[in-house]
Amino acid sequence: MLKSMTGYGNATVEENNLSVTAEVKTLNSKFLDIYCRLPRQFSDKEIELRSLLTQQLERGKVELSINLTRSSGLKPGVVINRPMVAAYVSDLKETANGMLMSVSDSDVLQLALQQPNAYLTESLDTSADTSDWTTILTAIQEAIRRCDAFRKQDGAILEGKFQEYIQTITDRLADIEEQDIRRIPAVRERMRNSVKELLDNESFDQNRFEQELVYYVEKFDISEEKVRLKNHLAYFLEVLATEEANGKKLNFISQEIGREINTIGSKANDAAIQRFVVQMKDELEKIKEQTMNVI
Repeated sequence: MLKSMTGYGNATVEENNLSVTAEVKTLNSKFLDIYCRLPRQFSDKEIELRSLLTQQLERGKVELSINLTRSSGLKPGVVINRPMVAAYVSDLKETANGMLMSVSDSDVLQLALQQPNAYLTESLDTSADTSDWTTILTAIQEAIRRCDAFRKQDGAILEGKFQEYIQTITDRLADIEEQDIRRIPAVRERMRNSVKELLDNESFDQNRFEQELVYYVEKFDISEEKVRLKNHLAYFLEVLATEEANGKKLNFISQEIGREINTIGSKANDAAIQRFVVQMKDELEKIKEQTMNVI
């Protein structure tokens, strides 16, 4: 089953006067790149969350954000460091008096609240923190589950597109096989004329004659390329149908498909086949582009 690297999931859980909203976004990325936006009092949980996201989302650029809303009457997670603020107020007033300046108490308090260590971010209730984290983790896990479901849904759409692209290439390969039948007499005639020129030449060289035949046979024969291309197309669909299907493996197979298509185009020396090759390359580029969005 394919999974897209593009996904979105959010969840809200309310418990013990705490409302938690978790949001998970994922985008394309060659590797796993995680960014977490957490409440300050739970910043120490980032490593735990990174491990959880790595296990369940595997690959892509992942953004996790958490918003907390508490009911009225509860103490906030960030509180004023009153002894420190009082010391700042006293020092600021003494400084203002020493400089014979008149300042209001509200201005002094506002300035004191802006000083370092004016706030405490440590929770005053460890048991409450534990209960809050359980609620937060529940919301995160549900957001991840919904994001993963989004990825699977998008992956199913991609799988259908891959099948369409492969079918188009298969159809063009069938057209090439039909055209190749009509191409062979023209190739044979060119070979016959080349051989005739050699035979009519008084300085006929047997070795050159054999080399010329080998050259034409190898240059114009695309039988092996057609067989290998068929096998690669079948293998792509086979891998696509497995649970282990992933973007990297499909991209590797598409590269092999591209090599055979290019060889057919270079060896065929036929205008009609070249047109089919161009159409096949166009479909192959769509495949390569989409494999970059598959986990």
